[in-house]
Amino acid sequence: MQTNYSYAAVLSSSQKIAWKIEDIIGGDRRLDFGRPFMPDALARTAALTFLDPVEQRTLNQIRGHAYLCIFGVVEEFILPFVVDHARPMLQGDDHRVRALLGFAAEEAKHIHLFKRFRDEFRSEFGTDCAVIGPPEAIGKAVLAHHPLGIALAILQIEWMTQRHYLDSIQDDGTLDPQFKSLLKHHWMEEAQHAKLDTLMVEAIAAGMAPEEIATGVSDYLKIGMLFDGGIVQQVAFDLDALERATGRKLSANERDAATKSQIQANRWTFLGSGMTHPNFLATLGGISPAGRSQVEAVSSAFC
Repeated sequence: MQTNYSYAAVLSSSQKIAWKIEDIIGGDRRLDFGRPFMPDALARTAALTFLDPVEQRTLNQIRGHAYLCIFGVVEEFILPFVVDHARPMLQGDDHRVRALLGFAAEEAKHIHLFKRFRDEFRSEFGTDCAVIGPPEAIGKAVLAHHPLGIALAILQIEWMTQRHYLDSIQDDGTLDPQFKSLLKHHWMEEAQHAKLDTLMVEAIAAGMAPEEIATGVSDYLKIGMLFDGGIVQQVAFDLDALERATGRKLSANERDAATKSQIQANRWTFLGSGMTHPNFLATLGGISPAGRSQVEAVSSAFC
């Protein structure tokens, strides 16, 4: 599949929407813990009717904390992958060089932003909330896979971000404005990254034999299962944090129900919403119709 994306157009758009961390976090821009952080389409805390509204909001905020922190984790392996991909291309197309280096710089900025958010959340929420990691170990595990598999996983993440903001966050007036602002600014730059990732996947796949492309798709699915294992661990962390923050001990039945519900909510958030995105599937189908069919067959487990 050939898209109409170009490095020149992406570079131009990125320059128009550039923002600084200091402009969106810190000072009098504070989180409002009286409001939810995440839309319920992603958090799915309203379905846990054994929690009262305050407890549901608390879990929602814990989910918001994990959401941004996990983005920080994944961007720590996206950054070196993009740099490694850009290194052989530092000659020739100047727009391509600048766009790819800008991509890397923006990912580094996002990592910094999410660390700032985590520090602010920790100081004001009052309860420690664990996040899967360490990032170095996750990055090492992901980067051990085939380059095409890694590029596809990154592409899924980028389109996932677009779907989250446009479908669930943008028009939700109930969310904390500060948290929503962080999501908006992240989305603005990730919209350009999705286009660059598409070009990157196409470039990596170009000239590959069908057998090697099949290996890349297989490794993409292996990375997905790696993420799925992290999701199960993150849900346990989140429910532990809920109990500490509220002082409430969930019964065995409540804990089981919450675990099942939140695992599926996180699977949709971090896997299904990206795996089923039409643009992701179009790119995948363009390089491997069989790979697209394979992904479509397994994606229902994450929706």
